[in-house]
Amino acid sequence: MELIPLIADYWKMDGGVAFGVVPKTLWTKAYPEYQDNLIRIVTRCLLIKSGSSVILIDAGMGDKRDEKYYKWKYRSGSSGIPEALQRVGMRPGEVTDVLFTHLHDDHVGGATYIDERGCVSEVFPNATYWCSEAHWKWAQNSNARESAAYFSDNLDPLEKSGRLRLIAGEGEWLAEIQLRMFNGHTRGQLVPVIPAGKTKVVFAADFIGSKANIPDHYIPAVDIDPLTSMIEKEAFLAEAADKRYILMFEHDYYCEACFIERTGKGYVAGKELKLSELNLNS
Repeated sequence: MELIPLIADYWKMDGGVAFGVVPKTLWTKAYPEYQDNLIRIVTRCLLIKSGSSVILIDAGMGDKRDEKYYKWKYRSGSSGIPEALQRVGMRPGEVTDVLFTHLHDDHVGGATYIDERGCVSEVFPNATYWCSEAHWKWAQNSNARESAAYFSDNLDPLEKSGRLRLIAGEGEWLAEIQLRMFNGHTRGQLVPVIPAGKTKVVFAADFIGSKANIPDHYIPAVDIDPLTSMIEKEAFLAEAADKRYILMFEHDYYCEACFIERTGKGYVAGKELKLSELNLNS
């Protein structure tokens, strides 16, 4: 198995959104402010090669929105999952499976694009799409808190493709990947736990978006149920510390992945690393 991080987007977010009720005087010690309360973030997807399977986890925000939308996202630099794939010698047509941790626009928008006819087309014409059944149903009946994160032109083409598969619950998926489900950020978010040599890599998605989000109370303001987020996170971090999991961060500009350590005051980031440093044959 080969694990290849792919950065689809470079953008910025308000620190108050990223860390919720945590005061700026505290979160700036954990994650640097860029300017005007903004922090640098990325959308770091994951490509997994395993036998005949080429699996992509999440797809970035894509390019279908208007200029105002991307200005509001403060997106900059090279972006797009096709370009990220090209940088590692891959083409979108080679991807066999796309797993969406959830369907917020910065995770699913890059799976489709506007073609030369002005129609929405698939970026991954040969892929099977996967999402949790609970989250798909949740996204189809958008609530007032999350409505700005769901777009019909992101979701409808997946369903119309005939290759959308809905996952009923937790358990083993493709390539011995275990899927866990969490409900604090949004209902039915999937978190893949991937075998990696003697340990496992956890693609933490928006469950724990950055290293700075590890402490219990560093919960994003956009989580629909922050108390559930705290409970879910504390229980999972205990497991991650005990079993020496590696957490891979989807939105951390500075840290790709790290171990988790238990202290007398809770759980903290341990050794930082890049997935390229792993020996998956050991």
